[in-house]
Amino acid sequence: MRSAFEGYHPIVNFVYFTFVFIYSMIFMHPLCLAISLVCGFSYSVTLRGKKAIRFNLLYLLPMMIIAALVNPAFNHEGVTILTYLDSGNPLTLESITFGIAAAVMLASVVCWFNCYNVIMTSDKFIYLFGRVIPALSLVLSMVLRFVPRFKAQLKIISNGQKCIGRDISKGNIINRAKYGIKILSIMITWALENAIETADSMKTRGYGLNGRTAFSIYYFDRRDKKALIIIGGTGLYVLVGSLLGRVYFRYFPSMKSADITPYSISVFTAYLILCISPIVIESWENRRWKLLQSKI
Repeated sequence: MRSAFEGYHPIVNFVYFTFVFIYSMIFMHPLCLAISLVCGFSYSVTLRGKKAIRFNLLYLLPMMIIAALVNPAFNHEGVTILTYLDSGNPLTLESITFGIAAAVMLASVVCWFNCYNVIMTSDKFIYLFGRVIPALSLVLSMVLRFVPRFKAQLKIISNGQKCIGRDISKGNIINRAKYGIKILSIMITWALENAIETADSMKTRGYGLNGRTAFSIYYFDRRDKKALIIIGGTGLYVLVGSLLGRVYFRYFPSMKSADITPYSISVFTAYLILCISPIVIESWENRRWKLLQSKI
């Protein structure tokens, strides 16, 4: 089933993910991190269902635990000393807290990138930047879709090799390594050939030439205008609040946060509205669809 937010104009999708990516990577306030992680996780589950839950639990959760444990093992800054390690270095509360914050930030960014890969297709990206920066937009579009296509092709090649007795999950270490190298060689060849074919195809179609026309199925309507006003307004409001120091949080040498005021609360609320906007859109569209079905 197609996502409701995916049906919005590409400029709306791009503005939203631009705000979310930037804020998720630079805001280290615990409340901002929590909002970003919860909304990113929820939206990825909304878009991908059980696949997102399995990916988040099997990969993101261990990654978060490792990141949270590694930081205090190497970072010994902070004034609140809890104990001393066997090496003689102190274990501080600030380093532990910062490790958890960094792990949450990393996980939230990965969640948002998963959502981005579903919503912002290569067609949308080329539509936005094809005339402005045609070569770079094509390269970025190919890079962003490379991982999912690589995974799908890897599965196809692995199954094909398994049918002729080259199963990397069976046999001794030498044979498994030999089969793995063979599959890797096939994948590299496929990736290079695919890139050359794509470049030749785009060149023969006149991509990047002056005066070249392009077909587009995207139309900016009233719905897109409302969504852009809400997303752009909340995004700019959060930007102003961050420039005024309302989302400031320091971990070293001691933890210190900006004072909680009605204005700072409004900035956090705006950030929540920004992050949760596509989830609300999905829920609203699903509710409208069920209502229309009930009237048939």
